[in-house]
Amino acid sequence: MNRSTRPQVQDDAEIIDFDEALLQACPTELREALMGEAQLLAQAFAPEGRRAQLESMADALTRGAQSPDMDRGRARRLAAALRGLARQAGD
Repeated sequence: MNRSTRPQVQDDAEIIDFDEALLQACPTELREALMGEAQLLAQAFAPEGRRAQLESMADALTRGAQSPDMDRGRARRLAAALRGLARQAGD
């Protein structure tokens, strides 16, 4: 008997963007505030708007490099907003 332990791949599997789902779960006002804050950060620290710069900023927030007055959840949501800007930026 040849029992394969390979998982079966389903053609109808859905890929979910966690960052987008996280932002969509926020109330509208919070989501807009996060996107506004992300845009301000991008203008200040990544004025060229390059994808790599924005993703690097988001990674830093995700790793915990946030100010003492920002809680972990807010940092994670802000990182998601920065990644959203990065997807829009392209290169």
